Amino acid sequence: MGSQRLKIVLAIVLVVMVAEIVGGLISGSLALLGDAGHMLVDALALGLALFAITIARRPATPTKTYGYHRVEIIAALANGTILVLVSLYIFYEAYQRFSEPPSVQAPLMLLVAAIGLIANLVGILLLRKAGHENLNIKAAFWHIAGDTISSIGVIVGGIIIAVTGWYIVDPIIAVLVGVIILWGAVRIVRESADILLESVPRHIEVDKVIGTIMGVAGVEDIHDIHIWTITSGMHALSAHLRIEDQIVSQSTEIVTSVNQLLAEHFNITHTTLQLECESCPSGLVCDIGQQTDQE
Repeated sequence: MGSQRLKIVLAIVLVVMVAEIVGGLISGSLALLGDAGHMLVDALALGLALFAITIARRPATPTKTYGYHRVEIIAALANGTILVLVSLYIFYEAYQRFSEPPSVQAPLMLLVAAIGLIANLVGILLLRKAGHENLNIKAAFWHIAGDTISSIGVIVGGIIIAVTGWYIVDPIIAVLVGVIILWGAVRIVRESADILLESVPRHIEVDKVIGTIMGVAGVEDIHDIHIWTITSGMHALSAHLRIEDQIVSQSTEIVTSVNQLLAEHFNITHTTLQLECESCPSGLVCDIGQQTDQE
C-alpha cells in the first residue's frame, strides 16, 4: 500500500514541478523556483524511497541475516541530508536577492503556487498514515510537507507583492520556507542516525524494560541488556537473564512470558535471551539459553 501511494505522489510531484519551473522563470519568483527545486529533490527522494522499499522486501540471506531492512533507513538518512542541502541553497539564493530584489509577476506566481498547494495537500493525505509507521516514508512525507508549507509561503508572498509591490517579500518567504525544511530535515537525519547507531528507541525506557522482566516469576537478575531498532517498527532486544535453577521446560516458560510482556508493553518482537543460573560452575552459562524470534 505504501509503495502504491508513493508512486501516485511521485507522478503528481513531477507534473507540478514542471509547472513551477516554467512559472518561476516567467514570473521571476525565487520563492517559486525554490519550491520547484524542492519538488525536484522530492521526486528524487520519492524515487529513492520506492527503491528502498523494493530492496527491503528481499528475503534474508546467509550473509545478510537481517535481510535488507536497513536500506530503508539509509534512504531516509540520504533524503534528510538532501533536505538540509536544499535549505542551505535556498538561504544562499535568498541572500543574493536581499540587496537587489528583482521584480516579480505576482498573479502568475499565485496561480502556479495554488496548483502546487493542491497537489501537495493530496500527497500529504496519501502519505500521512504510512509516515507514522515507516521512517523511510516519513522522510518522503516531510519532503511533501515542506513543499506544502513552501506553496503556502509563496501564495502569501504573492498576495503581499500584488498589494504592496514589496518585492523583498519574495526572498524573505524563501528564507522562512528554508527554515521549516531544515527543521524537518534535522529530525529525519537524527532519527536515522539513532537507528544506524543502534540507539535505544525513543519510546522505550531501559529501566522500565528491566523492571518488567524482573517481574516475571523465576527471574533473579538481568544484565548485558541491549535494545535497538532494526528498521522502522521492528525493535530488538538481547539480554542475559539469571534464573532459578530449574528444569529446561520451566525455563522455556520464563522466556515465553518475557517475550509476551516485551511485545505487549514495548513492541519489542525480536529477542535473544541467554539464561544463566547461580549454580553454574565457575559462572559458566547453562545450556538452557533460548533464542526466540516473534514476527
